[in-house]
Amino acid sequence: MAKFSTRLDNFCFLPHNTSSSQSSIFFSRTSRKNLHLELIPSKRRLNFKVLCSIKDRENVKNEIEKVGASSGGLVNGVRVEELDEKGGLGRESASREADFNFVWPPWKNIPQRYKLIGTTSLAFVICNMDKVNLSVAIIPMSHQFGWNSSVAGLVQSSFFWGYALSQLPGGWLSKLFGGRKVLEIGVLAWSLATALVPVLAGFMPGLLLSRVLVGIGEGVSPSAATDLIARLIPLEERSRAVSFVFGGLSVGSVTGLLVAPTLIQNFGWESVFYIFGLLGIWWYSGFHFLGEEQALDAVEVEHVAQLRSANQNKSWNDSLKELDGMKTSWNNTLEELRVSLKDVPWKAFFRSPAVWAMIYAHFCGSWGHYTCLAWLPTFFSEELNLNLREAAWVSILPPLASVFVTSIAAQVADNLIANGVETTTVRKICQAISFLSPATCMILSSLDLGLQPWEIVGILSCGLALSSFALSGLYCTHQDISPEYASILLGITNTVGAVPGIVGVALTGFLLDSTHSWGVSLFAPSIFFYLTGTVVWLAFASSKPQNFSESD
Repeated sequence: MAKFSTRLDNFCFLPHNTSSSQSSIFFSRTSRKNLHLELIPSKRRLNFKVLCSIKDRENVKNEIEKVGASSGGLVNGVRVEELDEKGGLGRESASREADFNFVWPPWKNIPQRYKLIGTTSLAFVICNMDKVNLSVAIIPMSHQFGWNSSVAGLVQSSFFWGYALSQLPGGWLSKLFGGRKVLEIGVLAWSLATALVPVLAGFMPGLLLSRVLVGIGEGVSPSAATDLIARLIPLEERSRAVSFVFGGLSVGSVTGLLVAPTLIQNFGWESVFYIFGLLGIWWYSGFHFLGEEQALDAVEVEHVAQLRSANQNKSWNDSLKELDGMKTSWNNTLEELRVSLKDVPWKAFFRSPAVWAMIYAHFCGSWGHYTCLAWLPTFFSEELNLNLREAAWVSILPPLASVFVTSIAAQVADNLIANGVETTTVRKICQAISFLSPATCMILSSLDLGLQPWEIVGILSCGLALSSFALSGLYCTHQDISPEYASILLGITNTVGAVPGIVGVALTGFLLDSTHSWGVSLFAPSIFFYLTGTVVWLAFASSKPQNFSESD
């Protein structure tokens, strides 16, 4: 076999060559052989040209004959091609070329849709880090500025004002420009606004405005991610894709609640907002670099296109044409935006019982999720007499358990669909689990059963973790019934789903000041909405594809 080895007397440094000329280095030894190592510049890989003597040439020739023509001239993973004889090496020398391909970056050969899904999930990790940081920082901030529970609830709910306002625009812009561009701008916006919180904290209107801007940036993200998934991921992979992307929210909650107390105790509460904001800016830079690569290669486009219906393909092509038109004629942008908004079949959406089921289910699930996300650290701190770090770390348990539940739920849902179970049935089962589990656990925690604090923590953690089944239920239904309008449908349901963040978080603080009961202020409203949401979902939900354009 032909072997290439490096000894001390052959050692050299190869400088980076940016010019068009090739750099050559000769190695002379006591033997007759001359080894010529030539560095050939390349954009994506490093190529070495190795020239050897006649004796080595015969060895390589014999090796190629053994491998055969079918291998394409590969010898142990190295492509060897015969070159013309070159001067300067002596009369007994001929040449062979051996390419050593160093792929950079390491993820270059990963399919583009997987890279986009992975980076989108990372964006959702940062998203919830910037969402939960205030739920921990609100405790020292309340002490510093003298806020009561009502004011603290107002500050935390201000995030959802912007979150609600950006849902429909986010879905519409994602359909028009593509989810990737909308997500990119959204992350940058909320990261900059997060970094401004410490600067504006002493001025209440400014603080509320900064949190509204964080909500606007994060509000466009679910619709942008839904648009990416609907365009790129086939039905058989959709539950796992949705769970992987939105599962980043649970990872973000865990990370934020784990890191924030340590940062606050060592560097002050301001450090949480500065550091978490810089993480988002760093993500924006990396995602912007990823966006400069080719969006999808030809094989991937063909594969995804075969999994879509003709109507969906038409929508994708039309969207590309609209985008190209806007690039070539910016003067017509406002008119095209107006026409695009007018073409959305709004009436058909609201005539569908399945859409109304999604809207109410999203509202009910958000009530329990947002109120617990905002108030659980305070509940554990006051009710269980834990300090700041202990309360935050205990609050990690529900989202941490959700990470494992999400992966299990997604796999189960996809397997059921692959084995022929009706998609609607799978979505109803998953969503029912996500509602009934936390409702049952909240009832047990509210009753005076003489439970120990650690038992209450365990019960609540299990219930809230099982609510992650919604990622294989409600959150997949938008793509199921209409991949073309999935981002807009999620924008509609998420707009209504943001209302509990505005009303529920503030109302919890008001009821807590009035009743001094966590059962009445935090748990009772969530139990009501979980139970009624289950009834509505089982009665009216559907995952059957609907052509809203024709029905309108």
